[in-house]
Amino acid sequence: MLPEAERWFTTRSWQAPRWSVEELVRAKGDRAVSVVLPALNEQDTVAAVVAAILPLADPSPGRPLVDEVVVVDSGSQDRTVEVARRAGARVVRRDEVLPEFEPRPGKGEVLWRSLAATSGDLIVFVDSDLVDFEANFVLALLGPLLTDTEPVLVKGFYRRPLRLDTEEDRERETGGGRVTELLARPVLSALRPELAGVVQPLGGEYAARREFLESVPFAPGYGVEIGLLLDAHEQHGLDGLAQVNLGVRKHRHRDLLQLGVMARQVLGAALTRTEVGPTREHVPDSDFFAQFVQVEGEWLPRLHDMMTEERPPIRDVRRQGGRWVR
Repeated sequence: MLPEAERWFTTRSWQAPRWSVEELVRAKGDRAVSVVLPALNEQDTVAAVVAAILPLADPSPGRPLVDEVVVVDSGSQDRTVEVARRAGARVVRRDEVLPEFEPRPGKGEVLWRSLAATSGDLIVFVDSDLVDFEANFVLALLGPLLTDTEPVLVKGFYRRPLRLDTEEDRERETGGGRVTELLARPVLSALRPELAGVVQPLGGEYAARREFLESVPFAPGYGVEIGLLLDAHEQHGLDGLAQVNLGVRKHRHRDLLQLGVMARQVLGAALTRTEVGPTREHVPDSDFFAQFVQVEGEWLPRLHDMMTEERPPIRDVRRQGGRWVR
């Protein structure tokens, strides 16, 4: 790693974060905290994630650490919305927020809309497909933001077991995060080597200051995480970033073709933020990615619409005459 990357890794990585709820409530002051769970067909896991977070929103011992827990649904076809509401979260469907903007599929879309659906000064994003989730994730992610003035974005890092879809539901100790290791970290090392110390650039567990989140565009789909990381570095430098060890992260894994689509979205967001890629002004609204599958012995293309257009910074979206406009 570059010396600057090594310095950052040493000084801005919390390997064993141990902030208590009481300590963080004192540091919070009059700031508000929102926890956002993007969800798409996560009826089997979302309730447990919500239930783990809700005690942090309990005001009975004093002031709560978390002021709102919001599930933003991305068009689920199962019982995700019902299950999340019964678990105690406030649930917002993507078409209920910024309704003048035609809803698009993908994770980046619901995270962008979540800024208009929440009020926290600090926002913690947590994926809703996690297994064995613990509330300590939220404490660790908030720690650097509440106890330090420099970071604007805090990324979680962890060991990612590879869960195998077999009859025994076997699990390997490592092997998860394949797009991270095969694409995201090599791309950062080559195009933005100062960020070579970021362990999990694509992880869905991170926290940020609203002021920063509202100042940047949101990449579509799974490009959103690397887009936010690169934009935070561009605007605030290395010391605007921090990372915390969350231990182990377990979630459902995707097949190789799904990972290919994810990798294309990640690469697109990264390239538009580097000198070697197209600028945002010259990225087409839609781009098709071809994969190939065998059908009755023949290899045939399967096209995926990448919908490459990014959403504008939310601070540029204003309500005028009863409508949200850019």
